[in-house]
Amino acid sequence: MRESYVFLADGFEEVEALTPVDVLRRAGMPVKTVSITSSLQVTGAHGVTITADLIFNNALFKDAAWLILPGGMPGATNLYDFDPLHGLLQNQYDSPVGRIAAICASPAVVLGQMGLLKGREATCYPGFEDMMEGAIHSEKRVVADSKFVLGAGPALALKWSLAIVEAELGREKADNVAAGMLLYSKNRIDVDNYFG
Repeated sequence: MRESYVFLADGFEEVEALTPVDVLRRAGMPVKTVSITSSLQVTGAHGVTITADLIFNNALFKDAAWLILPGGMPGATNLYDFDPLHGLLQNQYDSPVGRIAAICASPAVVLGQMGLLKGREATCYPGFEDMMEGAIHSEKRVVADSKFVLGAGPALALKWSLAIVEAELGREKADNVAAGMLLYSKNRIDVDNYFG
């Protein structure tokens, strides 16, 4: 199975960066975190520092399954300002099998400003819509098509991550991962009665 990559810039939204790593790994998808800085240590928007698996300049992204962009500010701006990422995203977009996922500000700040969303239904964090150049803004919280899975913000990180799994491995696999996380199950517990 091809590798997926989650890109981390200082100021990333922590829940949007780590949820897809967790969910994709539960689904059996190989995924690595990538620092775009010169250090493996990257600090999120809320002061959480994590150690990335790779540094961008030391990594090869040959035949990537998914390039994944968490949001957060100034994380999304820092991703956009990192020029080497533009070429990688453009190549992924141009590849017939390349897929891209972005959430929160990143669909607008990164993909929108690059012009990659033109003519496509897209969502982003409220207030960034004007940066989605040529996109068809959707009120949906998660939007998926043949190239992108986009999410509106932090509360959607789990749904967005499961949508990536569904796009890659199918609905049944996504449902099984969701059930394993107790998001829902076929034998749903009545929470009110369970806790008395």
